[in-house]
Amino acid sequence: MKKNISLILRILVAVILIQTLRFKFTAHPDSVYIFKTIGLEPFGRIAIGILELIAGVLLLIPKTVWLGAGLTIGLMFGAIFMHLTQLGIAINNDGGVLFFTAVITFILASVILYRFRKDIPFINKKM
Repeated sequence: MKKNISLILRILVAVILIQTLRFKFTAHPDSVYIFKTIGLEPFGRIAIGILELIAGVLLLIPKTVWLGAGLTIGLMFGAIFMHLTQLGIAINNDGGVLFFTAVITFILASVILYRFRKDIPFINKKM
């Protein structure tokens, strides 16, 4: 049962990460607005999109779950930080959906990383 929960969490986070890529890679006006506001348009938008794609794929590969979760935590921390410092909670009257999605994704990735902490090679080396 625990294995199924971990798999469901991994798939959920990967889907969240991957489904947002269409907005970043097609230069959706909301995505362009966000990255222009923080001064990273267009290269930051594309780079973050690529990193989110990598994180989503890593979450689905059993040996790299910990790495995908760690990368996701870093990406979501950056998104949350930008919302709190430059963007605000609500973007273009979205009611805070992007912010709360980032918070939920951050929490889920943290749970995943905790569950897979024993797989982190440089922390759990036996001496």
